[in-house]
Amino acid sequence: MAALTFEHLTKTFGSNRKVLDDVHFEIEAGQMFALLGPSGCGKTTLLRLAGGFETPDTGRILLDGDDITSLPPERRPINTVFQSYALFPHLSARDNIAFGPKMAGRSRADIQHAVDAMLHLTRLEEHASKTPAQLSGGQRQRVAIARALINRPRVLLLDEPLAALDLKLRQHMLNELRTLHREIGGTFVFVTHDQTEAMSLSQKLAVMNEGRVEQIGTPREIYSSPANTFVASFIGTTNFISGTVHWCQGSTDKANPDEPLLCRINIPHLGEITATTLAEHPQGTPVNVSIRPEDIRLHSESPNPTSGLNHLRGQIEEILYLGAHSQATLALQGTRLTVHHPHSRDSATQTLARHSEIWATFHPHHAQVIPVV
Repeated sequence: MAALTFEHLTKTFGSNRKVLDDVHFEIEAGQMFALLGPSGCGKTTLLRLAGGFETPDTGRILLDGDDITSLPPERRPINTVFQSYALFPHLSARDNIAFGPKMAGRSRADIQHAVDAMLHLTRLEEHASKTPAQLSGGQRQRVAIARALINRPRVLLLDEPLAALDLKLRQHMLNELRTLHREIGGTFVFVTHDQTEAMSLSQKLAVMNEGRVEQIGTPREIYSSPANTFVASFIGTTNFISGTVHWCQGSTDKANPDEPLLCRINIPHLGEITATTLAEHPQGTPVNVSIRPEDIRLHSESPNPTSGLNHLRGQIEEILYLGAHSQATLALQGTRLTVHHPHSRDSATQTLARHSEIWATFHPHHAQVIPVV
């Protein structure tokens, strides 16, 4: 069941700056959902529309099937944790958390019980009497989340929830948010431009660009099967090889009709490689083939031609030692590949020298065909 539905939303600021362009998708109840994209893509505007702080030019917003498009923020069972946290500086953590229930007119006993529960849930009991200035960044964030959750919202919105924290604290708070979501079981929607944050925290995410949703799916689906070149390049690191379709062949497994198709791609100066695609393409269609650096293996000798692997010959331009793996830049005819190899899996990469001739291999299922738009 959808908790939050965006129906064909558009939003323009000024005379011609369209921030959202026909945004239409659903967020399932109980999900941890991420809105991911670069600065200015419209993700924060979409969150503000959901919270009632902006009004769409066209379209509707539904909460559990009810139209809330015209409702003001205080009448929506949705709470927002802003990037700045917006805590009252003169109030203690306890009083900040209690502010919402007091405004709602709940009884003193009910408020005390609810605040105690929130302090326990967010592990802030020892800091209840401290003001925001006396709290760390992670503790202030937990106060802001507790203040939002105490109102029992059906949806919790978080605007760049980890942006103000340092790296170690961000990693710690990722685990905190995951734990909170599991214990509360509500619908969390958070905005981020950090792909690692979105991939590790969300159950499903929407990748946005220039006011449009480029792709929606699980982190694994989006990483392994990007819908276009923007998604492939924005999510993680990838290599693109340009070519044209020679042929595509559908799966003969009737039990798995969604199995990816195999395509043979002609690459200028390099020959042909086999890749997978979710849609058939006519012969001669120009495409890009996306290959993740960690899916490529390097070999000092020519690989077995019957292995079923794609193999390309090139020259090492650069080797960087990065601790857990080495990063190699491989020059091919007309293109370059970035290759990541864990040392434990391929110790040979530690002895490769610049300018040495090398073979790169990758499985067809690790090469994704993306049409040129």
